[in-house]
Amino acid sequence: MKRHALTGLLALAAGLLVVPAPAQAAPATGARPAPQQVLSPTPYQGWNTYFGLGGNFSEQSVREVADALVARGMAKAGYDIVWLDGGWQDPEPRTAAGDLQADRTRFPNGLKPLVDYIHSKGLRAGIYTDAGPYIPGKCGLGSGGGYYQRDADHFAALEFDAVKVDFLCGIAADLDPKTAYTEFARALRNNASGRPIIFNLCNPVTSPDWGNYPEEQQSTYSWTYAPEIAQSWRTYTDVGFVGDIKFKDVLRNYDANARHPEVAGPGRFNDPDYLAPELGMSDEEFRTQMSLWSVAAAPLIVGSDIRKLGQTSVDILTDADALAINQDPAAVQAVRVGPAGTTETWVKRLANGDRAVLLLNRGESSKTLTAKASAVGLSGSRFTLRNAWTDQVTESAGTISAAVPAHGAALFRVAKAHGLPGVPHVTAGLPQVTRVGGDALPEGTAPVLAGGDEATVQVAVRNDGLLPVFTPQVTLSTPDGWQVRALGRAPKLLIPGGSATLGFAVTLPATASPGTATLTATTSYDVLGHGRLRQRTAATLVVAPVPPDGEALLSHHTWISATSGWMSPTVDQSVGGGSPIKMLGQVYPTGLGVASPSTVRYYVGDQCGRLAAVVGIDDAVNNVGPDGGTATFQVVGDGKVLYDSGVVTRDAVHQVDVDLTGVRVLDLVVGDAGDGGYNDRADWAGLTVTC
Repeated sequence: MKRHALTGLLALAAGLLVVPAPAQAAPATGARPAPQQVLSPTPYQGWNTYFGLGGNFSEQSVREVADALVARGMAKAGYDIVWLDGGWQDPEPRTAAGDLQADRTRFPNGLKPLVDYIHSKGLRAGIYTDAGPYIPGKCGLGSGGGYYQRDADHFAALEFDAVKVDFLCGIAADLDPKTAYTEFARALRNNASGRPIIFNLCNPVTSPDWGNYPEEQQSTYSWTYAPEIAQSWRTYTDVGFVGDIKFKDVLRNYDANARHPEVAGPGRFNDPDYLAPELGMSDEEFRTQMSLWSVAAAPLIVGSDIRKLGQTSVDILTDADALAINQDPAAVQAVRVGPAGTTETWVKRLANGDRAVLLLNRGESSKTLTAKASAVGLSGSRFTLRNAWTDQVTESAGTISAAVPAHGAALFRVAKAHGLPGVPHVTAGLPQVTRVGGDALPEGTAPVLAGGDEATVQVAVRNDGLLPVFTPQVTLSTPDGWQVRALGRAPKLLIPGGSATLGFAVTLPATASPGTATLTATTSYDVLGHGRLRQRTAATLVVAPVPPDGEALLSHHTWISATSGWMSPTVDQSVGGGSPIKMLGQVYPTGLGVASPSTVRYYVGDQCGRLAAVVGIDDAVNNVGPDGGTATFQVVGDGKVLYDSGVVTRDAVHQVDVDLTGVRVLDLVVGDAGDGGYNDRADWAGLTVTC
């Protein structure tokens, strides 16, 4: 994402009425505003135009989304703000009299009829502006240059309920964010109509990913002053691009958002950006985003087009247990328990003393994750666990456990248990490929199989309840034509704290179709007083395409998966497309263009002997500026590093010649060289394999 791509970027709203920052926050200079009524004591919810509709929305399209919020039950679940982001303004943003005006073609009657319609549906209306002065070519509109009070009065007169205030014009004019936002907040508080207006402070363009800005200008600095003047403040750059949201960027924004949980509280919230179902993530990945935003006490603003969402996405957005955790009146933001890593535990204290516990799997393979009740601040020997996504209620002797798929999260509400013992908390693991042929699958690697392969699949079962479970059994279902043979026998009993791992030999037919396949395990067991209980767990794996043959351009072969730091990998062009691969003035007709960090995975099936390429930084970085433009390149075979370039700058290219003998799965990995991904456009030129 470059600055021009950030125009109109989102920023959620939070109340403008002043709430004093907690003692941990850096104090604001000057006199502290007097405390006033808290707007939105729990995180506000709604929808924003930016990611789903872009900047060319109209009165009609916004009305239709408002209708969909009501018709699909989302308004009833709390998503009640309809927010116009950048793009609502006219090509001439101000009238001769000096008032901001809406696009006269898309909003022929101005904004007031639309606001009235939104209110008639029982919803609230949000609007967008910028804290800087309007600078054509730099931003779409701005309220700086003496217009703060006029625009605040105008928005209030139109009866808007929330304002998102960007900083594209602000940074272009080299304004101080704290000073500008404080002045704008004062204007909103003092609007002529006396109307309460939620204020979302949005300064994402200054995130470290996009340049070397002074600390006080960066999005990561907003927490030091925003709790004094806003209901919410963006804590990092945008979570993605219009129509293109990646899971890795959801994690990036969540991590940045988690740096200062101490400043969050009723009426003041860290804002990691918008929810993004069906904009590039799988359902599992979006469920994880919803889980993370729920424990973070983050504003829940949907960026997708509500009219087009599938029912699964709507069900995730309106899940009562997840929303109750997000909307908990204590408004506490979750903190991590234990170290950061591929798997993590996050805990949020709830108003009634319960804990929301999130078990996060950032990795590429499923895991059974555990946490102790004592580690999340609970004492005792019996606990009820309510799974937010399955609605199952079980009882644990003190261990919180779940089988979590790759890029997944388990979300529990944990409370002390009372009365007769409940259903024991049994974790039925997801089917996990541990070996392919005679080789162990590298730890943390997503499984890849091919026609004719034999794999070992294991399902781990553990009993963390107070009662024993009897005659546990596991059956494994596979696609038609696959053969399954059980390895060993199941135990007759799992005592409290006991576990067992059941294995299967799975053989694929030689004609197995390439693509994604699902393995489903059914785990059953008897519990006294509760009968025979069952759990079904499923995991996906990749059935690889046919490997390359002869002397082949690998960039023209079908990859298994491909990621890029921004946009998507492009074949035979620099990342983003539109220009050829070019390094040090030389054009290369074939190869891959990526942005760091990136991993492109291919199946070569132990059929290839050599990989050759030229790697380096694309000349396109010189069009942006002198900052960034460094990367590292690695060739990884079956989890082992076969080539490492070290740090590569724009001043040199490197020749790659790698022996692929015995390699089944090949990863081409680009890192950011430790200085972030800003302006890192990397090329794998002339990418050739000999098979």
